[in-house]
Amino acid sequence: MENTKQPFQIIKPNSFVVEEHWYPKALNATIHPMVNFFMNLSSERIIARYCHLHPTLNKEKLREILAYQCQYFHWSGADLINATTAEGDKKMLIIENNSCPSGQKSMPLLDDNKEAGTYRVMIERTCKPLIDKHRKKQKTEGALAVFYDKNYMEASGYAAVLADVFAEPVYLVEFYDRPNEHLELIDELFYLNTENGQIPITAAFRYVTQKPWNRIPVNCKTLLLNPMIVCLAGGRNKMLAAEAYNRYNEEIKSYGLAIHTPDTIQDVKKEDIPKYVTQFGGQAVIKIPYSNAGQGVFTIVNEEELNAFMQLDMTYDKFIVQSLIGNYTWSSETQKGRFYHVGTIPNAKGETFVADIRLMVSSTENGIKPLCMYSRKALKPLPDNLEGSQSSWEILGTNLSIKKGENIWDSDTNRLMIMDRRDYNKLGLGLDDLIETYIQTVLSTIAIDKMCIELMNSKGKFSLKKFRQINNDEALISEILI
Repeated sequence: MENTKQPFQIIKPNSFVVEEHWYPKALNATIHPMVNFFMNLSSERIIARYCHLHPTLNKEKLREILAYQCQYFHWSGADLINATTAEGDKKMLIIENNSCPSGQKSMPLLDDNKEAGTYRVMIERTCKPLIDKHRKKQKTEGALAVFYDKNYMEASGYAAVLADVFAEPVYLVEFYDRPNEHLELIDELFYLNTENGQIPITAAFRYVTQKPWNRIPVNCKTLLLNPMIVCLAGGRNKMLAAEAYNRYNEEIKSYGLAIHTPDTIQDVKKEDIPKYVTQFGGQAVIKIPYSNAGQGVFTIVNEEELNAFMQLDMTYDKFIVQSLIGNYTWSSETQKGRFYHVGTIPNAKGETFVADIRLMVSSTENGIKPLCMYSRKALKPLPDNLEGSQSSWEILGTNLSIKKGENIWDSDTNRLMIMDRRDYNKLGLGLDDLIETYIQTVLSTIAIDKMCIELMNSKGKFSLKKFRQINNDEALISEILI
């Protein structure tokens, strides 16, 4: 439940309360030994193992990739599904990579003696070096803040850890998609309006995820983690993400590497969608490219679901159509084959469920490193064959977020699967699957970071001209605050 009583709170050092920043299910869990082992693997051991299983891969290129330091995409969380073909071509497929992702509240502690868990790891190894460097460049002193529009549990956790690491108060600030009189932008710098006057915000940890570009400028003197360019370049823009993956795949294919995704068709006008659904054999996924938290995704497995989608009024002009991954008898036919969900280990009733994996990583001076992970399963089991008017979203949709109203969110934690001794075994994932998940997350993160770089001009400012050349959706462009 979001805290909306005050537009901001002052979080002081030594105020971190463990019970306030984890789901009870994760708070009382013991990390699975294999996940703990994976999270502590060195880059060299990962490289050695991965190259052993992929002997044609260029080892030096992989080493360079894992050591990559992001210029913009400092903190990401990829959603992947474990899929295979009947011929045994098994892959961890990237569904999307999110800027400012959730995950901390679902991750059991890696070390019981470090109660702030990977909240603190994130702040110390990724945020602190960036904020320290930024502050040295600033001519005037300012405060630290956490901006949020959902996920109060994690946003407040980050604020408490920031206060501890920097030994100073941190402002936890609401930033919903509505008038925000407590915040003011002056000469590209955010100021917090308080009873004691305006306070400049030097740096802000950002958990603003719902169309953040309509109230946070792309060019901003307040250091943001992540900066707004990341959302537009792919972190909250599936259209640009698809383009970023294509471009980076061209760059790395000669080294034996690739980002694996469902087949994707970009820039589709609404009237052309039925044609592409037919091209995928009548099963497809339609996505509004700029929505997130499970909103704006439509699974199509029959004419009724397609007709229902076509009758909806839409804000944006362009869509993405992807191949659908269901069960073997009702998945899209693609040039790569017919991929279907591996799913969970069957339960006592013999039921298998669709499940995804969220892996959160952050960029450090030693490369992109894993932070935390969790899984989510669908509401209903995966059938061998679809019957009648059964909702495909209830079988395939895994997102836990529930939008209950304007700026009001809840979570269906009954479907949360955490990385503990009990839930992890149900996923049927081995260590090599975790390594593949990590590699795919790193590759997709780098692809979006490179797209960020592409969209900036020689002065380090956002180039709307370059953006329009790739993503010329006027409805989106009209929302962007530059």
